[in-house]
Amino acid sequence: MTKRKLGAVLAVVLTATLLSTSATASTPSWAKARSYYEERGDIVWEVPTSEKYIAFTFDDGPDPNKTPEILKVLEQYQAKATFFVVGERVERFPEIVRMELAKGHELGNHSYQHPAFNRLALSSVSKQLDLTQEAIFEATGTKPVLFRPPGGYYNEGIVELSKSSSLQMILWSWHQDTKDWAAPGVSAIVSKVLDNARNGDIILMHDYVYNSTQTVEALKEILPELKNRGYSFVTVSELLTHKVTPDHHIKVNH
Repeated sequence: MTKRKLGAVLAVVLTATLLSTSATASTPSWAKARSYYEERGDIVWEVPTSEKYIAFTFDDGPDPNKTPEILKVLEQYQAKATFFVVGERVERFPEIVRMELAKGHELGNHSYQHPAFNRLALSSVSKQLDLTQEAIFEATGTKPVLFRPPGGYYNEGIVELSKSSSLQMILWSWHQDTKDWAAPGVSAIVSKVLDNARNGDIILMHDYVYNSTQTVEALKEILPELKNRGYSFVTVSELLTHKVTPDHHIKVNH
């Protein structure tokens, strides 16, 4: 093959690749630093505050066994939390999400089937959000205002979709990813949280982990210790009301 023909072939392949990804959610936006989205308020990782508030968040539920156990432990320590639920599971266990709301907790959208967003067209991501909003509304009569993408994946398209859907994207404090989904051991989960606890933390945990009760057992150690340190446990929406905005942050009207 001549260099001219080879160049033409490569150009066609490159063009086809760009066209095939331009309408998908997988176009990376990592060129923009976390600070860009944080200062605009597009994405929240944690909340700067001088007050001793922490938000526990639980992904991937509801689960008919583990979620009620977590709710019992939270109630024991007067803790409120935010549950980022999967729409398909909401349809299977609507009584659990109603229980979460009845106990003063908060619901967030965590997609309908928990797919890898980096492999989906943006239209499919939109459908995942819409179906979950509908499932939660059908079960509770309310719709969430918070959204957490599966795996924490986002790009510019997903950020804009979240904003246009009136959903605040919430991730988590980088130093508070407990990785409880991998069942690393109760002591590992406990140490991760207690060794890194700071004002305004958003802690990532899961109320649906196959064949593991480590999250529940870890909470039984984490909550009393943090309470002894003077922390209060609030929903993400409540935590956001205690935000202290640094002078360099900008206000963006959505």
